[in-house]
This record gives sequence, structure tokens and C-alpha cells, in this order.
Amino acid sequence: MNKSLSGIGMTSQRTRARLIERLREQGIKDETVLAAMFEVPRHLFVDEALASRAYDDVSLPINFNQTISQPYIVARMLEVLRGGGPLDRVLEIGTGCGYQAAVLAQVAREVFTLERIQPLYERARKQLRELKIRNVAVRYADGSLGLPDAGLFDGIILAAAAPSLSAVLREQLAVGGRMVVPVGAQEQWLYLVERDAAGFRETRLEPVKFVPLLIGKA
Repeated sequence: MNKSLSGIGMTSQRTRARLIERLREQGIKDETVLAAMFEVPRHLFVDEALASRAYDDVSLPINFNQTISQPYIVARMLEVLRGGGPLDRVLEIGTGCGYQAAVLAQVAREVFTLERIQPLYERARKQLRELKIRNVAVRYADGSLGLPDAGLFDGIILAAAAPSLSAVLREQLAVGGRMVVPVGAQEQWLYLVERDAAGFRETRLEPVKFVPLLIGKA
């Protein structure tokens, strides 16, 4: 864990501990994920006017019609992504404000995160640098294409809803890898895609609500 993340500003241990207890009550069991959620100061990733709500279990606006996902959804997706095991190289699509990337940095050896909206990319990169998180590479890119030049990933996670399960992203999974992706337009579901030597296996998990995955840089 990165010790520079703890005890900053208004994030008292008690406030964060209450959030972790709520996540446990909602069914999150992965203690590695819960420890990572406790470690990262969520209020630093939202506008100052919303800081008092940073540890509520709600999504919050971060400008440009984007949101920071509610803590339960972040924890749930990371728990599914880990599948009870360690993560080596992870690709995140939709950096947003950088909060989920900061949590991923606590549970994965190396994180690549892509953001298509330039002001959000710059903000996230600055925030992660200020928190001295050194195992996250932030790139300004069209996330719908993934990051084929970086090789294969043992985890891929999307912070926006894809219209369908992407074959392009699927092919960037290593054998043994897992991809967690919201899929759909009006009705969205969270899917787990697993790759093994025989091919791909898809599992529909639960209904979710995300902003749509858009194509191209903005």
C-alpha cells in the first residue's frame, strides 16, 4: 500500500472505515479490494463542493457528462476482476477522474488507463502524480480500441457501457485473464469475460448503470 495516500485532509479513518463496513454489508468479501478502497482518498478525486459526499455510496458528477462510480460498483468490479487471485497487468478503459485507477494501483502490479476526454486525462494524470502513484500509466486515447501495442493483459476493466461485448478488447486478454465490462444501452448488465486455452467464456452478473462508451478522442 502507498502510505502517502492515508491521512490526507478530511479523510478521517473513521469516515473511510464506515464506507468499508457498508461495502461488507452489501456483500463485498475480497479483503484486498476493501483494503485498497480504504487506502485511497476519494474526496481528492471530486470537486471540492462535493467533498462532503465523497464517502457516501453514490456516483458523483466530474464534469463533461461523466461521473465517478459509486464505491460499491468499483469494489464489485475489482472483486470480480481479481477473482480471488493477484493481478499483474491491468488495462482500464475510461480513466475519468482517476479514482478507480488509484484503487487498481493498490491491487495490481501495473495499470494502464485510457481516457478520451483531454481535460479529464490531464486532471487524472496530475492527481495520480501528486499522490505519488507510480505504477499507473495514463494515456490520452480512444479506449474502444484498447491498447494493442502494450501486449496482453490479465485484467481489463471498463468504466463505461459498451454497446456489445468487444472482440477487439477480448483479444487483448491473456490466457487466464478476466475482463469486467458493462454492456447495453437502456438496459445495462455487468459481464465477466474469461479467457482460457479453449477460448472465451461470458457470464452475465447484475444490472448496472454507466455512461456510454464513446468512440474517438474529445
